[in-house]
Amino acid sequence: MAARFLPTLGAALALAVPALAQPQRDTLTIGITQFPSTFHPNIDSMAAKTYVLGFARRPMTAYGTDWTLACLLCETLPTLENGLAVRETTAEGRPGLRVTYELRADARWGDGTPISAADLRFAWEAGRNGETGIGPAEFYRSAYELIVEDARTITLRFDKVTFDFASLGEFQPLPAHVERARWEQEPRTYRSRTAYDTEPANPALWSGPYRITAVQPGAGVTLERNAAWQGAAPAFRRIQIRSVENTAALEAQLLAGQVDMVSGELGLPVEQVAALERRTAGRFKVEYKSGLVYEHLDLRLDNPILADLRVRQALLLAIDRAQIVARLFEGRQVVAHGNVNPLDPMHDAGVPQWPFDPARAAALLDAAGWPRGADGIRRNAAGERLSIELMTTAGNRAREAVQQVLQGMWRQAGIEARIRNEPPRVFFAETLSKRKFQGAALFAWISAPESVPRSTLHSDEIPTEARNWSGQNYPGYRNPEMDALLETIPQALDRDRRRALFSRLQAIYAADLPALPLWFRADAHVWPQWLENVRPTGHLNPSSLWVEEWRVKP
Repeated sequence: MAARFLPTLGAALALAVPALAQPQRDTLTIGITQFPSTFHPNIDSMAAKTYVLGFARRPMTAYGTDWTLACLLCETLPTLENGLAVRETTAEGRPGLRVTYELRADARWGDGTPISAADLRFAWEAGRNGETGIGPAEFYRSAYELIVEDARTITLRFDKVTFDFASLGEFQPLPAHVERARWEQEPRTYRSRTAYDTEPANPALWSGPYRITAVQPGAGVTLERNAAWQGAAPAFRRIQIRSVENTAALEAQLLAGQVDMVSGELGLPVEQVAALERRTAGRFKVEYKSGLVYEHLDLRLDNPILADLRVRQALLLAIDRAQIVARLFEGRQVVAHGNVNPLDPMHDAGVPQWPFDPARAAALLDAAGWPRGADGIRRNAAGERLSIELMTTAGNRAREAVQQVLQGMWRQAGIEARIRNEPPRVFFAETLSKRKFQGAALFAWISAPESVPRSTLHSDEIPTEARNWSGQNYPGYRNPEMDALLETIPQALDRDRRRALFSRLQAIYAADLPALPLWFRADAHVWPQWLENVRPTGHLNPSSLWVEEWRVKP
């Protein structure tokens, strides 16, 4: 009965105190579909971790919404022209580079300790030690010396000159006053003892507008304003991130008001959002952002079945990707014919393609010694079924639907697909990173503009226990020419030459099929009408890196 009086009471209050007419929003609740496997910024690559840490940390450099590189934690981006990057010759007589970075004067850890050259020195030492398991390994190998110039300045010496030398990527400072002693105790087990996972609410770990104050494993993360942050004040006192791995359940929470927004970086599939948008008629702001997100199938090349190139070719020829995109994604995805996105300046439109061709797939499988059996499933001479395990992240409605379609299409070709899924934090942190999958793994890579895919394709990047599972070449792909290209491309300073080398890389990828390209993904961002200035980037660096610009609409 009391509810009948609310409009009248609200009108009276609005006349007396206009500021109360709009609810005061000091908390923003965000829904995502994954939970980070670790909060350590330099260990493991996972979209959920990158997104969450975007609120709580600042990397040295990042690509913005305009896809150009900028300093976030440094004062000035080094260039050859401004003298912060200088060519030199290494002791071995090779072309090298000295690159100097100065940390921002106002950079602080959450406990008030200045972020210093000692923190970069510690991160570099930990990365140089292979037992730590920090990647990318090639960066730490190439950056053979770090010189502390003063409390805020370091110089890195590289044993080669690369076109993207100014980008420090995943090399980020670590709070030495918290982490160094833990690491020095035993580098090999450091990743399981780091304060980022044992005491994530320690303010000394965080350098962004927010700091993590509470973690509910597998369920959520609470962030509150970082009192030591010296930049523009963020709009919200608290950000609550909820991890809801089932996309149907996440949509239900959005509609019920339990979450205010769904991150496009790892949220609802585009077709689910398109249907939601039609049903809710303007309740939410929606933006579909195409970007450098490569949905594909990694294949375990140690598996004797998948080691046969003819089988890999047949698997791809048996998939009608255009039909999947049209029917499951309302045509909003772009069919991928390789691993380089058409939005990337290094994309080669002439890359060899593998269009849907069931007859050719059948011929390849026959030639590979897999004739059809009486039940329609192919068998080899030993009577073994042509059966492949197909895995993805459990609860992702779009990927689970894709699995069902792939299973049916492969069945038509005489291939049995056995579906087995896992929660994202297990799938990424254990099954993929430690190469425990046995068949095909469906997931996406997110990259930076003009990114050289060394970590996913170079044979040195195959994760092993000896390297504490550093590296992202999960298929176990080996090709000497590909290795040489991945080493040469970064050193090709002329863009036209670099483009030619990238074209060769794409041709080899299409010929070898270390993974099966599916499509380049568009992400659907869903925001409340009262939230402004969230700017998706369409690449590796998430919108959360600029959270201080987010505002509540007046």
